[in-house]
Amino acid sequence: MHIRFIRTLLFALVMLCMSAASFAQIGISVSFAPPELPVYEQPLCPGDGYLWTPGYWAYADDDYYWVPGTWVMAPEVGLLWTPAYWGWGGNGYVFYDGYWGQHVGFYGGVSYGYGYYGEGYEGGRWDNGRFFYNRSVNNVNVTSIHNVYNTTVINSTTVNRVSFNGGTGGISARPRPQEEAAAREKHIPAVAVQTQHAQAARTNPEQRASVNHGKPAVAATPKPGAFNDRAVVPAKAAGAPYTPPANRGAVQPAANTPAAHPADKPAQPTTGPETNRPPTTQPTTRPETNRPPTAQPETSRAPTAQPTTRPETNRPEASPPTPNRPPAAQPNNRPEPTQRPQTPPPSERSQPQRTPPPAETKRPAQEQQRPQPGAQKPAEKKQKDEQPKKDEKPPQ
Repeated sequence: MHIRFIRTLLFALVMLCMSAASFAQIGISVSFAPPELPVYEQPLCPGDGYLWTPGYWAYADDDYYWVPGTWVMAPEVGLLWTPAYWGWGGNGYVFYDGYWGQHVGFYGGVSYGYGYYGEGYEGGRWDNGRFFYNRSVNNVNVTSIHNVYNTTVINSTTVNRVSFNGGTGGISARPRPQEEAAAREKHIPAVAVQTQHAQAARTNPEQRASVNHGKPAVAATPKPGAFNDRAVVPAKAAGAPYTPPANRGAVQPAANTPAAHPADKPAQPTTGPETNRPPTTQPTTRPETNRPPTAQPETSRAPTAQPTTRPETNRPEASPPTPNRPPAAQPNNRPEPTQRPQTPPPSERSQPQRTPPPAETKRPAQEQQRPQPGAQKPAEKKQKDEQPKKDEKPPQ
């Protein structure tokens, strides 16, 4: 007994050298609130010197899990336990670790029961190196533990099962001056058996809220880590119906919510180059627009196809190409000899049909001129014939 006391005393001296702020660090931030506290009974106190530490909801692997309440041997005489709690931190729910200290500090105003009703601790007190249990709030066997007392505790706070402070639907309690003073005192973090106890709850699938829906199979244990003990207490009911969010993996810490905007940002650069591609496609069309000079004669074929049906109406249209020939004759300036081989092929295809009509029109003009001298020739012949006849005298 004395060896255990000396060992715990040495451990306490080492831990007291650490700062109190180091035990109030935020372990994690979650965007959705934890389930309400389940309803369960307190197991029997295993022996003198054990203090009750209430159960709480912890978070890991995209899910809340229940850490059962249990009896823990105080690491040092005179120390009391301040429970862990969840509080709203502005953009999510943050977790504040519990600790051992001379006085009970602020734990969010959460009513864990069995002496922890939101403010301080009414389950017992230290007196002359011994801890006395209040039988009105603790399950103690008086035949083995005699340092007990009975004081009725009037709970001045609203009785509810809410497990977090602040935020939507949370408890609105604020630290009292004595609780702020307790936060500045020397603290001792959870002892090794408490850490192992929480780790065992984390690895037990039945403790997860997504499985038990707020009603864990193991709500409390007689000692830390005794999940298979016959004295294990299951939850009688959930504090309220609980359904975990479907996308809890995405909303877990606030660090996941900002990856969707960059996901939008990359979407903008991807659209940006797409808007830049039209300029690249336009140059490709521009060379195609350079080709249409050659392709345009092909479009002119349509009018050539029409003249087949309306030859007479198209011939007046063929006359315009004749005035267009001067521009074709302009190549006589010989500025672009290279363009001629390109333009003639289409022009030869389209113009051969247009050129014959004007040639035919010229021929009748020439033929009309030719018959005039032809008409003169017979007149001259007559005159010549008549002259010799006049000169010749008829025979008498």
